Amino acid sequence: MNHKILDILEYQEISSRLAEQAVTAPAKSKALNLQPASDRETVSRALSETKALVDLDRIKGQLPLTDFQDVAPSLKRLKVKADLNALELGNILLIFTLAQESSRFVEDAEENETLDLAAIETLLEDLELPDDLYRRLRTSLTYDGEVLDTASADLARLRHGRLATEAEIKEKMTAYTKGKNDQYLSEQIVTIRDDRYVIPVKQEYRYKFGGVVHDQSASGQTLFVEPAAILPLNNRLQNLLAEERQEIHRVLHELSLDAREEMEAIKRVAAALSELDFLQAKAKLAKQMRASQPVLAADQSFKLLGARHPLIDPDKVVANDIALGQDFDTILITGPNTGGKTITLKTAGLLQLMAQSGLFIPANEGSSVAVFDQIFAGIGDEQSIEQSLSTFSSHINDIVAIMKRVSDQSLVLIDEIGAGTDPEEGASLAISILDFFRKKGAKIIVTTHYPELKLYGYNRERTTNASMEFDIKTLSPTYRLQMGIPGHSNAFAIARRLGMREDVVVGAEKLMSSDDSDINHMIDELNKQTKLATENKQKQQTSLDRAKQLEKKLQDALDIYSQRVQKQLDFALDQANEIVAKKRKKADKIIAELEEARKEGMQVKTNQLMDAKGEFNQLAKQEANLAKNKVLQKEKKRHHVQVGDKVKVLSYGQTGTVTKKLGEHDYEVSLGRIKLKVTDRDIDKLAAGQKQQAQRRATSASRSSRARSSLDLRGQRYEEAMVNLDRYFDTILLSGLSTVTIIHGIGTGAIRQGVQQYLKRNKHVKAYSYAPANEGGTGATIVTLK
Repeated sequence: MNHKILDILEYQEISSRLAEQAVTAPAKSKALNLQPASDRETVSRALSETKALVDLDRIKGQLPLTDFQDVAPSLKRLKVKADLNALELGNILLIFTLAQESSRFVEDAEENETLDLAAIETLLEDLELPDDLYRRLRTSLTYDGEVLDTASADLARLRHGRLATEAEIKEKMTAYTKGKNDQYLSEQIVTIRDDRYVIPVKQEYRYKFGGVVHDQSASGQTLFVEPAAILPLNNRLQNLLAEERQEIHRVLHELSLDAREEMEAIKRVAAALSELDFLQAKAKLAKQMRASQPVLAADQSFKLLGARHPLIDPDKVVANDIALGQDFDTILITGPNTGGKTITLKTAGLLQLMAQSGLFIPANEGSSVAVFDQIFAGIGDEQSIEQSLSTFSSHINDIVAIMKRVSDQSLVLIDEIGAGTDPEEGASLAISILDFFRKKGAKIIVTTHYPELKLYGYNRERTTNASMEFDIKTLSPTYRLQMGIPGHSNAFAIARRLGMREDVVVGAEKLMSSDDSDINHMIDELNKQTKLATENKQKQQTSLDRAKQLEKKLQDALDIYSQRVQKQLDFALDQANEIVAKKRKKADKIIAELEEARKEGMQVKTNQLMDAKGEFNQLAKQEANLAKNKVLQKEKKRHHVQVGDKVKVLSYGQTGTVTKKLGEHDYEVSLGRIKLKVTDRDIDKLAAGQKQQAQRRATSASRSSRARSSLDLRGQRYEEAMVNLDRYFDTILLSGLSTVTIIHGIGTGAIRQGVQQYLKRNKHVKAYSYAPANEGGTGATIVTLK
């Protein structure tokens, strides 16, 4: 892609904003040097990679990345067989740790079946670590380059001896600074000179303690003396320090040898982390711009829905639909100055450049883009005083350069084509230039004031007019693009609104050619028709919205009525069943007595027994008819629930989830963290739409501020931190907080790993991730509760 188009469309501002979202220096550098691609496969792959990180951020959060130093200088030193210092090795340890944590982060996220990370699978594979080197680095030093006691047994022994010797020296020195000897000192302190412990002795008592004088004060009244009794201990300490330095040097040498064997792995892991950071920066920029993934068109066409210029204030920018290459290949945009023509031109070009760079674009879902080999632009006044070029000459120079390179795979953007010279000649030249680009098969968007080009838009195939809407009443542009309608300058209307004499305006109108007048009248009529069509569409949409609202109200009223009917039917049925049960029991008793009487010889007519049984059979029949009642069947379905269904508990007026079936008519329902035993008559199964509303209401109702939204575990012992973490979770579960932050710091990583393991086991944790880099990075974990 030519660099001139990047400058004209301010593409560097986009890459700068992208770099601000990156964490690591290599990713920032790559963002600043990002260039649009011109082949479809590369663009498609780049957009897929961005989508993978967008989805990962949406489902799990941001990768646990922090800044690290470029490993290139360290690898160069290893290549020439030089040893790395502790800081360089600590940087490699940090890279390995970030790679391991990122791998675990992604593995946890992949448990979500909807997450597709196939586009970055190769990068994730490149995070595989050389285990032996990682283990050795982890036990030998910290990220800051501090060599640990566990680096070697000799180092641990030497440091233990050094600490013991220092303790012995301080103990002996205390005898000088306290007690009867303190009268000989200028101050009752112990200090260090030439890496040896000394005491400040008054000049007149310089020989009191023997030993060696290492320094004196500016006045000469105080001498810093190493007492004779301390000399052997200081000598021993210096020997231990020398041996410790030598052992550290040996450890670093061995670690450097191990690192030299894994140079390719170090380079691979660092590059993968930097690339993931770069892709995550794209995802973060997309989120910041409220951008969406564009579809790649199969041909040289694009359709930008609700396109917004990314460098204009989001609260002020006007969104427009811009389409090219499907129904027409050339767009001629006309309208008054400062109406938004140039911004529309730049928006189309800049969004194409962003998409071809693998960036999501600030446009609505469903937008499509093409992949152009080149995007050319002639925009702005580039007059060169040094070259003695006029505006027109500079303009023509740009067009000549475009003509030499344009093809059927190119997009051409020209602002005020043919302007800067005689209008008649300029219009003729503009038409001829457009014919040339059209013969080449390029896609073209130009802006112009020439009325001849408005006719060109009507007379040429696959060419259309467009204009920027202008509000005559307020004398201000609306910045809305109107496709299919040419615009005009509105000079006469503006003059009238500003108080120009009517006779002057009328005289000017008479001076216009009849063709120009006819064109303007035609444009006015088209504008009126378009405005009327837009108003009718809005009215129809308003009517449709009202109808939907009415339908919802009617459905809600019907639901309430059905519930009341069901309650009445249930009540009546219960009473009927109770009456029938009593009568049946009484009848059975009577029949049994009659049967018994007949057996004992009393005369009982058979028809009496049959009539009695018939009456009760009729009752049973009525009961069966009730069971077939459509209203009852409909309402029973509302109460027929299964485990996992969302229901409303009528007696509490709250929504919950069915967790167990306790009996034929009894269920266990979970209302948040409270579980209730209810009957099927006290619950109402929710429809799909009601579930989402109920979930939002339940989430809103559960919020509370009684518990702190963060817990700081820094400076605590591991056992103490885990106990406090457990207690904290008891508090937040009772309070209903949905998101909290656990601050554990980086340190040795013990508490951080403990927190991660605790969160992974806790059934109340929905998700967790490290905080953003500017909010603590891997030193804090953000937890989302179920």
